[in-house]
Amino acid sequence: MRTKKEYTMKKNHLTQNGCRLILGLCLLLLSVSSVQADGFIVVPPPHPRPQLHWNSFPLEVKYHKVEVDIHDMAATTSIDQEFYNPTDQHLEGFYLFPIPAGAVINKFSMFINGKETEAELLDAKKARSMYEDIVRRNIDPALLEYYQQGLFKVRIFPIEPRSTKRVKISYHQILNSDNGTAEYVYPLNTEKFSAKELQDVVVKVNISSQSPLKNIYCPTHEVDIVHKSAGQAVVSYEAHHVKPDKDFSLFFKSDSGKIGLSALTYREAGDPKGFFLLDIAPNFEIKDQDIEDKDITFVLDVSGSMAGDKLHQAMQALLFCINNLNKGDRFEVIRFSTEAEALFSGLVEANPENRQRAIKFVESLKAVGGTNIEDALNLALQQKGNGLRPQAVLFITDGKPTINETDENKLVDLVKKRAQGNVRIFTFGIGHEINTHLLDRITAQTHASRSYIGPKEDIEVKISNLYTKIQSPVLTGLKLTTDSSLRLSQVYPQDLPDLFKGAAITIIGRFEGTGTRALFLEGRLKGKNVHYEYQLDFSDRERKNEFIAPLWASRKVGWLLDQIRLNGENKELVDEVTELARKYGIITPYTSYLIVEDEQRQVATRRLQPNELSFSLPAPVAREAMKRSYAEMKDKEGSGSVTASKSVQSLNDARNLEQPQQLDIIAGDNGRKSTQQVRNILGRAMYQNGNAWIDPAIQKKGYRKNVQIQYGSEEYFNLLKEKPLTARFLALGQNVKFILEDTLYEVTE
Repeated sequence: MRTKKEYTMKKNHLTQNGCRLILGLCLLLLSVSSVQADGFIVVPPPHPRPQLHWNSFPLEVKYHKVEVDIHDMAATTSIDQEFYNPTDQHLEGFYLFPIPAGAVINKFSMFINGKETEAELLDAKKARSMYEDIVRRNIDPALLEYYQQGLFKVRIFPIEPRSTKRVKISYHQILNSDNGTAEYVYPLNTEKFSAKELQDVVVKVNISSQSPLKNIYCPTHEVDIVHKSAGQAVVSYEAHHVKPDKDFSLFFKSDSGKIGLSALTYREAGDPKGFFLLDIAPNFEIKDQDIEDKDITFVLDVSGSMAGDKLHQAMQALLFCINNLNKGDRFEVIRFSTEAEALFSGLVEANPENRQRAIKFVESLKAVGGTNIEDALNLALQQKGNGLRPQAVLFITDGKPTINETDENKLVDLVKKRAQGNVRIFTFGIGHEINTHLLDRITAQTHASRSYIGPKEDIEVKISNLYTKIQSPVLTGLKLTTDSSLRLSQVYPQDLPDLFKGAAITIIGRFEGTGTRALFLEGRLKGKNVHYEYQLDFSDRERKNEFIAPLWASRKVGWLLDQIRLNGENKELVDEVTELARKYGIITPYTSYLIVEDEQRQVATRRLQPNELSFSLPAPVAREAMKRSYAEMKDKEGSGSVTASKSVQSLNDARNLEQPQQLDIIAGDNGRKSTQQVRNILGRAMYQNGNAWIDPAIQKKGYRKNVQIQYGSEEYFNLLKEKPLTARFLALGQNVKFILEDTLYEVTE
């Protein structure tokens, strides 16, 4: 074991230049991706010059816990991290924490092992000169991602072998507001900063507001949102054995109206059209008179294939739904197998007597016979309401039609003719022996949603969860319009669903026109038309809300793939999917296949050079798997068809950046997931092809100038100073090709 004196001697050997170099090495790790990094410890080499094979990140992060308290626009963030030194060496390191973009820090404190420690704040100007100096030394340019940001830095010494080091931080900040919507960002990226996956990652945000909270939206992670009262909510994210790779972003809005609407916008440089995201949510506290009475019909397949646990779980789900009908609802229960049978022969009031009768009927069901979907649909659509109340059908089946009409097109035509007005048919497909095209077309026709329940999934939970979401309508028949000076287009979903208590609707699309504009939301409540007006700012935001563009592209690609699945393939749809997926980095088994095939055709016809490809050519096995997945997307039944339907639906419903990534596949020989070879910058994708990063926009040859720059040259740094936005691209590496404005920049070693 070394003595304290020996450590002091070692420290004194570090020259001033060495210290600068060490700090530069620390800083570059903050910028290996297009998102910020959370606090981490970097261990510099023990001599002025970096040693070969020296690992600056030997420490493992055991856990990372964050608790945030937000009162109106003031936020206090408390961080608790534990690091573990798995080596046999005493180490000396620096803990660094980047300042969230736009944050105004009111107070900062740091405790290491229970002792308050003074931290140094490096402002953006000082950091910028360091960035340039370190890049000039031919060190990784990734730090340029933070070219205009500062950070906190504190020395940690010693870090004992085989021991832990606990760091606790707290800081205050005033949040920014856009269109009345507050944004909180926590830098959560740790992908390069832990020797192993983190055992636990927890982010908990407590929000309190003097006005009722309406719109709470997280575009980056799958979160749980619990409203405690009208002005209080808790948002939580939890993951285990992961390496977070994106910041945690949260938006929220409060107002006193019945229906809240928040708006976020983004516009790519040079694009006359912008992107918008609207989040529509009702009050948390809703009175009974503000909940729409509904008519609902439960339709359950009791054919022989449902025997056993499937039928038992489905019956339990129906009992849950019946027991949770609202006071003013009307309902019907239909069983079908070889023939269909309705319990009441018409919609009845959800009073105790009728509920009890329905419970006995459901408990007596047995599985036997074939699958007569035609009779079931006919009987369900005979349940006529008064035309003003919302009408829902929950259709549960585990098979394809085998009795009476079996033709998919004729069954869909039946729905088109009979499902008029407010009817929504929510389908549940159980298992794999089902016609996904039939169920998907039925839900599309009635502007509802589809769900598929795998052999190992809990039927009761899935059906009960869906019913809970649609239990209490607060606004139906929604329509969105604007004043004449603002044009909305390519809006998804194309047909707005109904709005329910405790839920929200996220709408994403394109817009033309700028400035403050009026937006009108119309709907029906208790048979009466209601109108809401909002004044929203649709100004240009080229450096904020970049996530909207790929989310919009996810939804549009999902819609296009559904058209191909359900209506047949044509060149125009395939070309549009390919172009959107390539531009915005929508990586799925289907889009990857289309991109690879399209680019290989262009190489064969010499319209593209191999160094202009988005992806390097995947291995034959991976390419064959992609081809098989795309073929299965057009299957009407079987496990591949179910997987495709669920995948495309997740694109259609994408509310955050994690959902499209769940469809990722392995591409190429390097064993990395394809999303690891894609980075979104300024709302569009950059692809890693070999040791170079490529902007797919170069394939269109739409640039006017071509500027070639050597990495680390004077021209390189002049470009950085003259056009600071280029730092986002230059941070990717030493070989980068990208288009900014009307110029193609080619940076090479």
